[in-house]
Amino acid sequence: MVNVPVPKLGVAVALAIFLFVSATIGALVQYAPSLNISWVLSDPYYRHITFFSFYQAFFSTLLSVGLAIPVAHALSRREFRGKSLLLKLFASTLVLPVLVGVFGILAILGNSGLVASAFKAFDARLPFSIYGLNGILVAHVFFNLPYACRLLLHALESIPNEQHKLCSHLGMNAWQKFHQVEWPRIRQQLPHVAGLVFMLCFTSFSTVMALGGGPKSTTIELAIYQAIKFDFDLQAGAILALWQMLLCGGLSLLLLRLAKTLPASVQTNQPVLPLWSDSRLAKVWDSVWIMAAILLVLPPLLMVFWQGLNPQSLVVLQDAKFWQALMASIKVATLASSLALIMGIAILFTSRAWHLKGQSHWAGRIELMGTIILVTPGIVISTGLFLLLRNQVDVFSLAFVMVILVNGLMALPYIIKTLSQPMLQTAQQYQFLCQSLGMTGWSRFKMVEWKALNKPIAHAFAISFMFSMGDLSAVALFGNQSFTTLPLYLFQLLGSYQMPAAAMVSLCLLVFSVICFSLIDVTFKRSSR
Repeated sequence: MVNVPVPKLGVAVALAIFLFVSATIGALVQYAPSLNISWVLSDPYYRHITFFSFYQAFFSTLLSVGLAIPVAHALSRREFRGKSLLLKLFASTLVLPVLVGVFGILAILGNSGLVASAFKAFDARLPFSIYGLNGILVAHVFFNLPYACRLLLHALESIPNEQHKLCSHLGMNAWQKFHQVEWPRIRQQLPHVAGLVFMLCFTSFSTVMALGGGPKSTTIELAIYQAIKFDFDLQAGAILALWQMLLCGGLSLLLLRLAKTLPASVQTNQPVLPLWSDSRLAKVWDSVWIMAAILLVLPPLLMVFWQGLNPQSLVVLQDAKFWQALMASIKVATLASSLALIMGIAILFTSRAWHLKGQSHWAGRIELMGTIILVTPGIVISTGLFLLLRNQVDVFSLAFVMVILVNGLMALPYIIKTLSQPMLQTAQQYQFLCQSLGMTGWSRFKMVEWKALNKPIAHAFAISFMFSMGDLSAVALFGNQSFTTLPLYLFQLLGSYQMPAAAMVSLCLLVFSVICFSLIDVTFKRSSR
């Protein structure tokens, strides 16, 4: 236990977040026709969209995680040229702007895509439609299978080398080793991975908005947007937002319980020993799954580059709306990420002070306050904010501020989860040295904290920047003709079937996201010198 002062700024930030979320929920309650759950379940439309939200999330999770198991297993057993690049590509899908991935999928499986053109060459028609449940499942697998694969691969790589040696010594074949050693590690991580993927699919907005096939393929979040934006049915929007928040809260609590059941494992950086009983069939089996994963992730990204360079490119680049949307996206991403970083660091300074004083229960509570936004998806917060302010100000005239505020709050959990452990470890390591030297405040942060936390801060800022750069949920509700971000501009082009122009915008969104991501890393490295 260390006698350290507790910064009050973090408490003020956490209290402000709590009051803001409470106010938005209060606005939803005020406009909701009833808080009785049976009232929601008695409506056939509400029952349908609730069922479809769970239905598509369940099958998306089943496909993503189920297919990720053999892919992760194959990657854990094989070393090949380009493996590290493939894993980096897998990591990129987590921060890839959603509509960029959606466009790549449409360019391959859409009604005028690559596969449809191949069928047309043989005077045949595409036997399925990418819009509706089919497209939602394909897109969710594209985004979430690589994420699940990396988490499961991490679990497999944590198996100590001694166990690999013991398997070889006992003469185990591939199936025996998988059943006795590798599957227990996967099973240990599986509930956590499946819970995370299910939550991501359940709260998916941009994917369903772009690929949903009408009323039959509508989720709760999309129904909220339609009720507010198109029907201006404030009561329906409010009750659906409360219903979504209630379901997300229940899912988050379930996910938290699943995460607590996972015992810690020791990560090893030693190379995995090859199987003594390796066979040609095992090599073919692993190669098939690795190639399948490559064919899932790589072609949509390549299609974005291939179709992005077309005769419409110059027309798009000469369009003032494109540049206005691009500048708006960069401004929103920069300001929202900065806001999230400032709030996150303030909360974590207070949190770690309580940790050092032995008051971990208070530290956990303030961090929970910062991540409470996880149970209130972006469209729910946006709806509550819209209802809260609509009678006081012209909400659409403040669209820029609203989108920054919502994106900043939505990015805050990423900041806290990324920086929590590094900041606490840095304090534990240098606390007594800084006290002996009399270093406090800004001088301590500049000389000690910044040097030690430069990389995790850059990573946290970059993730929140990419999240804000590609977000569609907040701007879809508040956006208007005078304020449009690049994802909303791309969605409008896709909705009007201007595919060549949409291809160019997708390429620009992808390239600018990668450039900004790289610039953030370079800028943070230079500032640490």
